[in-house]
Amino acid sequence: MNWEEELLDLYEKNNREAGIIRYKEYQKKNGTEKVPYVLLPPFHTTVTAQIEVVIDEDGNFLGASRVANEDKMTMIPVTEKSGSRTAGKEPHPLCDNLKYLAGDYSKYVKDEKENASEYYDLYMQGLEQWRLSEYNHKKVDAVCYFLKRQRLIQELIQAKVLEVDEHGYLDETARIQNIPQNKAFVRFLVRGKLSEQIMEEACWKDQSLQECFLAYYRSCQKESELDYVTGHWEAPTYLHSKKIRNEGDGAKLISSNDEANYTFRGRFQNKEQAFVIGSGTSQKIHNALKWIIRKQGHHYDTLTMVTWESNMLQMPVWDADTDTIMEEAQQDISGQGADSGMLDSDFTIDEDLFSEDYIKKSEEEREPEKISDGNLNTAKQFYQALNGYRKHIDHTSRMVLMAFDAATTGRLALAEYKALETGRYLKNIEKWHSQCAWLHTKYKNGGRQCYLGIPGIKEIADILYGSDSKGILTINDKNGKRLYAETGKRLMPCIWDGRSIPYDLVRTAVNKASAPQSYKERYNWEKVLALACSFVKKHRFETDKEEWEVALDENCRDKNYLYGRLLAVADRIEYRTFDTEKDSGRVTNAKRYMSAFAQRPFSTWKVIEENLQPYLGKLKLTERKYYENLIDQICQLFEVEGFRENTKLDGLYLLGFHSQSFQLKNYKKEETDGGNKDE
Repeated sequence: MNWEEELLDLYEKNNREAGIIRYKEYQKKNGTEKVPYVLLPPFHTTVTAQIEVVIDEDGNFLGASRVANEDKMTMIPVTEKSGSRTAGKEPHPLCDNLKYLAGDYSKYVKDEKENASEYYDLYMQGLEQWRLSEYNHKKVDAVCYFLKRQRLIQELIQAKVLEVDEHGYLDETARIQNIPQNKAFVRFLVRGKLSEQIMEEACWKDQSLQECFLAYYRSCQKESELDYVTGHWEAPTYLHSKKIRNEGDGAKLISSNDEANYTFRGRFQNKEQAFVIGSGTSQKIHNALKWIIRKQGHHYDTLTMVTWESNMLQMPVWDADTDTIMEEAQQDISGQGADSGMLDSDFTIDEDLFSEDYIKKSEEEREPEKISDGNLNTAKQFYQALNGYRKHIDHTSRMVLMAFDAATTGRLALAEYKALETGRYLKNIEKWHSQCAWLHTKYKNGGRQCYLGIPGIKEIADILYGSDSKGILTINDKNGKRLYAETGKRLMPCIWDGRSIPYDLVRTAVNKASAPQSYKERYNWEKVLALACSFVKKHRFETDKEEWEVALDENCRDKNYLYGRLLAVADRIEYRTFDTEKDSGRVTNAKRYMSAFAQRPFSTWKVIEENLQPYLGKLKLTERKYYENLIDQICQLFEVEGFRENTKLDGLYLLGFHSQSFQLKNYKKEETDGGNKDE
């Protein structure tokens, strides 16, 4: 399928959701925020309403109020022209701004530029046509009766919804939801005399009203042409929807407003020869896209990405970290269905990710890290999680990814489109997380915890390009937010298609990990180190088919790996002599010389080893002997020429450093009688 057919298929499979407002929850510092989203019926859109007017079936005014900020999203019927209006006079069929609805607008608003009555007359003409058609609805009658009295603004002033100045005009300084009073949008709530007559009072939630308008509008469409998407004859449209990425998005995905023969360059005489889309098809395509983006889309600056499974089954999110995938998989996958949707992933850092209390604690006061086993058990859990997803897919199941970006405010581009068999998608997800598997830490449940795998895409971008800010690595520069999108686009083929990881990202991670002094907090540098190890591990598998694990390889004779081990031992020896209170912020010589060590290992090791002697003297005899013997054992694995070669180390030295450090931090007390002083 092409992308238009994918979106059309998405709409048809979920059309029972049309017109039903759902809510998506976001975790905020002060609690949970619910954000509404809806699969719009054809020829409907969403607006933010400021005023709610309550009337009865006979059009009598019952009351009015300002709409609460959390309830302002309102679904309204639109025509092709009103749904795309930016200027001019194109009234919506039912709910609209005061200028269109209020027959007494000119009495209360100073409007010298244009005749306000023209807007009202056009609106009432369209509403009357709908009311007199065979597709009329009782709520249309009620609204029409009420507005014909031309008392809307007067009633709103008496209800103290609108404010006037000393001259009796609407106060130009007053705002409703930060909108000037005269530009407020009005929605209607119709209360029936009998509950059986009108079940849903709110016009924006009444599905019977939506169906009446859809039937009425289709009856007004007389022209018919061949729809290039479906192959059916249908009323065409050349005015396509906006508000795709969010409610304030004016960029259009499909447009053809160039009449100067520039777009087609002589290939076609007019836009009709180039591309024709049926109006109903266009509505379904755009409404499905809006719905799925609001339901489970992610935003990286101006880039918006969204993925879904063709049958709306839960699937692991491609840009989430390994721990999140395993945690979400523990939910009852057997209860999946079309109503469950895909698992959502949050690309914004929670505001309380690192609380002030947590940042102020010294490392010794924090909860100890929950160390993963590092290998078989965690890997087994991850494979079991993916197998749980595989049980629910069929041979027609596929994963779809779309990414949209806008170079200008008016044009939206399809930056990426992928459709992949779901089984292959799961296989590639498994490949990414297993080939990059290393020990990483994350803040969770009140403390730092370890997991075996790879961080999510946003966290990777923060690690590669972020800086220390309130104890966490993040990209603070507003212009730098674009790096989230660029990182996502560059790693997407690695995850979705199983392609090789870009080497410049590997090199960036290695260089940053080789400069621990650039980080105020040690645990931030450790996150960089772990990511570098993941990238190096994957890169070496892709280039040389080498397989590396967190567990120390005591038989490896590679110069890079061995030098990394030596550096880790030197770092541990010096750390063991630190005073818990006085030296909490000290940096060891091993880390201080790490950047130079990566460039000139042989000559730098001499300096580190000489500086190490005083610290060895401070250790207990048994512990000193243990470390001295360990250094000798590592040195014996070197080839003489390799040891003396003073050339730059590659990223493998970080794997040796991390694996040796991990072993030394967790060795048993009885082996050295030196205690287990965890970092």
